[in-house]
Amino acid sequence: MEILRTKWVAMAASIWIQCTSGGSYTFGIYSAVLKSTQSYDQSTLDTVSVFKDIGANAGVFSGLLYTYATSNRRRGRGGGIGGAGGPWVVLAIGAIQCFAGYFLIWASVTGLIRKPPVPLMCLFMFLAAQSQTFFNTANVVSAVENFADYGGTAVGIMKGFLGLSGAILIQLYETLCTGDPASFILLLAVTPTVLSLLVMPLVRIYETSVADDEKHLNGLSAVSLIIAAYLMIVIILKNTFGLSSWANVVTLVCLLVLLALPLLIARRAQRDSMEKTVPHDYSPLISSPKATTSGNQSSEGDSRIDSGLSENLNLLQAMKNLSFWLLFLAMICGMGSGLSTINNIRQIGESLRYSSVEINSLVSLWSIWNFLGRFGAGYASDALLHKKGWPRPLLMAATLGTMTIGHLIIASGFQGNLYVGSVIVGVCYGSQWSLMPTITSELFGVRHMGTIFNTISVASPIGSYIFSVKLIGYIYDKTASGEGNTCYGSHCFRLSFIIMASVAFFGFLVAIVLFFRTKTLYRQILVKRLHRR
Repeated sequence: MEILRTKWVAMAASIWIQCTSGGSYTFGIYSAVLKSTQSYDQSTLDTVSVFKDIGANAGVFSGLLYTYATSNRRRGRGGGIGGAGGPWVVLAIGAIQCFAGYFLIWASVTGLIRKPPVPLMCLFMFLAAQSQTFFNTANVVSAVENFADYGGTAVGIMKGFLGLSGAILIQLYETLCTGDPASFILLLAVTPTVLSLLVMPLVRIYETSVADDEKHLNGLSAVSLIIAAYLMIVIILKNTFGLSSWANVVTLVCLLVLLALPLLIARRAQRDSMEKTVPHDYSPLISSPKATTSGNQSSEGDSRIDSGLSENLNLLQAMKNLSFWLLFLAMICGMGSGLSTINNIRQIGESLRYSSVEINSLVSLWSIWNFLGRFGAGYASDALLHKKGWPRPLLMAATLGTMTIGHLIIASGFQGNLYVGSVIVGVCYGSQWSLMPTITSELFGVRHMGTIFNTISVASPIGSYIFSVKLIGYIYDKTASGEGNTCYGSHCFRLSFIIMASVAFFGFLVAIVLFFRTKTLYRQILVKRLHRR
């Protein structure tokens, strides 16, 4: 049973949970049956959808719970499933919320219970979507703690599989639910809940040598890329040619085989190391000023204090720090404009007279580009930090600058622009989701990381509301003149995306400021990691 007590098995278990926790990304599958059975108009359905977005991003409570549940372990009291707590506590609460929320929605849709009032349905949707933050917090933060020197890669893998979870769940829907959206809601209630309860004892915090971390994380990275490529091929085949029921079964079985590969990586890592692992007292990346030499205290230490950066800041302390607000503002620009793009990509395609097959392919493939951004930015930021000494905010600035180009391409309206623009914006949008949590852990410490990065994540729905409703929706309604308040032509969204390109460029400038503000800190991180080896 020693194989079950390694950080690599914990990583594999977290990956499996992430693969099924993105139910909020599949709202489009069951939104029509929810609307018809509850007699909602479009405005009411949009209201329910807003609570889905709020629940999926308002993860402050999950962060606070993670800090409390793991605090005794950091002080060396208790441990594992039978100790004072651990990541499993957060996963268990997430599983309960997931089942309760989706089961009550399913019961409402099928008539098992009376039609709930709209506010109550909004509560059901909020509970269901917020379970994602509990799964995500436990898996991401424990991965950062277990792979401190390669936190970017670990977060990229976790966030990447969360990005793929929508496509994975849709494969389950098309194979097991035979086109029945109501059954799919029950599937969303049962699958993540059962899986999380089964594997949550394996998600623990360990202290092990970092000697082979890069090698085996590269193996997991290769597996994630293979799974993403496989899903992309399946999506294209289904949207272009369609697949029979037996072909859907075959593709699902192949997908499940691929998802078992992380356990083989864990087995190989165990065989290579064969060292005893124990729950550990995590030491943050940011060293204490007392640990530096007197010379460093007068130079680098003072610079760090001037920047307001310290180890293991709580949320209130972090919010008094200018770097927190720089990061928050950059995420409003990056996450907000990126999410607004995918929220309106169908309408953009229709205005440019793309076919329904082309639009469906664009929507489906967004999850792949999102994954490549999440995984790629995490992996690249680690490589650039270790080999070139480049701070992560520099890569964040580069992705926001590239996103500016993507928005301008969509605004241009040339033939095929939406293919190119959606790839660029999708990759750059996904990259923010792996860079932001990793930067958060390095600026403010890992103890309250879950609370802080979940607070910053609120920038996504805030930005989406500003750009989708107040900008794109407003300008589109003013521009539309056709029957049914519709608009056709490149002019329909041109001004909106020129403005969002300007917003992304402003985010680039904010990230540049954060880069210069944290250069000294990242030099200290590199020095400490070098000494630890």
